[in-house]
Amino acid sequence: MKPNFIKFFKLLSATILFWSFAFCLFIFIRYHALGEEEGIDNGESLIKEILYLGVILGSIIGTLFAVVEYLYDNYLSKNLSLGVVLLQKSIIYLIGLIAALSYVFRLVEATMDLNLDNDEIGWWQTNQVFWLVVAYFIIWSLIFSFFKIANDKFGSGVFFNFLIGKYRKPREEKRVFMFLDLQASTTIAEKLGHFKYSELIQDCFFDLNRIVGKYNAQIYQYVGDEAVLSWDYKNGIKNNNCLEIFFHFDHRIEKRAKYYTKKYGLTPTFKAGVHGGKLIVTEVGSVKKEIAYHGDVINTTARIQGECNKYKEYLLCSNELLVDLILSDKLSTRFIGDLQLKGKEETLKISAVHKK
Repeated sequence: MKPNFIKFFKLLSATILFWSFAFCLFIFIRYHALGEEEGIDNGESLIKEILYLGVILGSIIGTLFAVVEYLYDNYLSKNLSLGVVLLQKSIIYLIGLIAALSYVFRLVEATMDLNLDNDEIGWWQTNQVFWLVVAYFIIWSLIFSFFKIANDKFGSGVFFNFLIGKYRKPREEKRVFMFLDLQASTTIAEKLGHFKYSELIQDCFFDLNRIVGKYNAQIYQYVGDEAVLSWDYKNGIKNNNCLEIFFHFDHRIEKRAKYYTKKYGLTPTFKAGVHGGKLIVTEVGSVKKEIAYHGDVINTTARIQGECNKYKEYLLCSNELLVDLILSDKLSTRFIGDLQLKGKEETLKISAVHKK
């Protein structure tokens, strides 16, 4: 539950700050407009009241927004169509706005000595200010969703780097990569058929996505039944993130073994290869632009993962990376050997990592 709580708390903090700013701006603009229309003093005497009302409304809407988005993203939207999700969210937000504005309008009337006509039941149906707020809410919801989708698409912090053009020119970075692949994927695909097999992969990666944030991981690519995870080097080795995520994912699959067995007749297992080092990062493409990584680290990590079946291991890691990790007592290693990986001239020391 702890990772879920942290994830929700981060979302809650972001939404409250976002909507507090949005509604402080709205009330400030609206306040000055009213000042010109109705002769209200536009001095600085009510600035504190404006900020107070904006924070109150922003906190209420921000909390509602965080709860709704978190529940739908993590529990409800998976089995619902986009149209149904949008309809349900719209109804919830409309009811939330009516309740929040009924309370805040009373505060506005008391603070600014205005009459906002919200005393009767159904007041909101003909209230122009209410529908102005609804339109304003829709616009800022789209802005928030844009940044959220961009952040989910590119990974935490990557979208900001896009905006500032950090990777417009190739840059050298030190990163850690994990290639995570479904064990016996060909056999499973033949057994389940392509439709059921696709559902299995979808379920597995849904479980993976639930934990990537805890380990500061970024999903670089999904390639069929394989996921490629990436960290900047510091975050990758911190708390053994690049290894612990594999065991957490494996544990999560085990906890849902009954679900997988009932639906697919099996419990999926994954194998992974982990390696790190310097490589080039740059933007590629003008259509469907994305961040690309070029260098030997990527190929080597894929080759390491390809050795799992040969040595009957589920997690293999290069010793180059292991020397920078401080393994806890819960992890152990077994040296595999100085291997000649496919397509490489030099050998590489590789070890298996186990959870005790």
